[in-house]
Amino acid sequence: MHDRGWWLVAALSGALVVVAGAFGAHALEGQLAPRLAAAFATGVRYQAWHTLALLAVLAWRASCPIAGQRLAMGLWASGSTLFSGSLYAMALTGATGLGMITPIGGVLMIGGWLALAGAVLRGR
Repeated sequence: MHDRGWWLVAALSGALVVVAGAFGAHALEGQLAPRLAAAFATGVRYQAWHTLALLAVLAWRASCPIAGQRLAMGLWASGSTLFSGSLYAMALTGATGLGMITPIGGVLMIGGWLALAGAVLRGR
């Protein structure tokens, strides 16, 4: 299967989005300060959007592989891990110092979108 590893990453990320979303909506309901609950929800939302973007690029690669697609996917996966992961950890532990990691993840996600734009511009 072409891009099997990336399909696995997308599938596991999608599963985590559902688990985290349900956990945030049910188990954490009323347990977190509003600011931390909002941070957790932001992590879920950004991970969900970037999981969908990853799936879209994988489907596109199946018929039209071009340079830059893997870079975009790698940046999104790394960015989602740092961005959403730091928000999840910060919300669950209260360790606000983890918030310093969040912007790094955001920059990586932006880099993924720019890499995708570059792939489109260079594509056939």
